[in-house]
Amino acid sequence: MKKIIVLLLFISFQTYAQTNRFTGTWSNENCKNCSKDYIFTLNIAQSNYKIYGTVEITSTTKTELNSGVLEVSGYVYTMGERAQITLKGKNGISAGGVLFEQDGKLLFTKRGGDDIVPKEVVLTKINE
Repeated sequence: MKKIIVLLLFISFQTYAQTNRFTGTWSNENCKNCSKDYIFTLNIAQSNYKIYGTVEITSTTKTELNSGVLEVSGYVYTMGERAQITLKGKNGISAGGVLFEQDGKLLFTKRGGDDIVPKEVVLTKINE
């Protein structure tokens, strides 16, 4: 009599649907309880795990944080709630930062580079 050994493996598969959380125009202009020393406007599009777009920082004082239009490039981490971006200007200025998306808000945290962007700012979505 042959013994048949059946080995059952229970494999659990979990998928994460690709959502483009970062696509849209984001700004701190409508922030109710934050400083209005500068307006940070981020217009980005997410395609799979890549991010492309532009950012503009304008200040109420003419000498601080007037960056002009900067080019944004970067990538989204695997789970999709965090992105690493690089901001580059035409005159060789650059800065890096991280975007965190949570509850319909976007938190930008500067990680290094030139002093052309604020250290930290909370953005809300203006439109898609």
